[in-house]
Amino acid sequence: MTDELVSVYDTDGNVVGAAPRSRVYAEGLWHASAGVLVRSADGARIYVHRRTMTKAVFAGMHDCLAGGVVDPGETPHQAATRELAEELGISGAPLTPLASTAWDGRWDAKPMRCHLFAFEVRWDGPIRHQPEEIADGWWWTDQELAAHLADPDWPFVPDTRVLIPQLLRLRQHR
Repeated sequence: MTDELVSVYDTDGNVVGAAPRSRVYAEGLWHASAGVLVRSADGARIYVHRRTMTKAVFAGMHDCLAGGVVDPGETPHQAATRELAEELGISGAPLTPLASTAWDGRWDAKPMRCHLFAFEVRWDGPIRHQPEEIADGWWWTDQELAAHLADPDWPFVPDTRVLIPQLLRLRQHR
């Protein structure tokens, strides 16, 4: 497997170059990821999944955002669209940004420093897991997700654990 290039950002969220993923993580360089919250068409449920044990970061943990790093020359929206299709087999559905530019979706803790660009999609169609990325998945209500997130021992991706309550609050005010 090659060491893919990742867009490198500054602390303010501006693209400043590119570097191999291994260097981005090893040196704690700022980069960006695009994550998509998948909701049922009626908005009542969120798709939660468990990452495979072979993931480079946060292996085997749960998450409710399908996504990944922004590649050089790619916008966060393009990255979100690509990752959603790759990880969950969802394509053709419109993505809605979950936050304004005033929202600070920044994660500054080991093993990475990242700006998160969050989107939402409404979907009731089939979901097809990418076997290298997703081990399992299911639908939960906001309340079920919140109850699990309240348990600090539940193995949930730490950056999403911190950011998802902000995103859910923003949704309530839209």
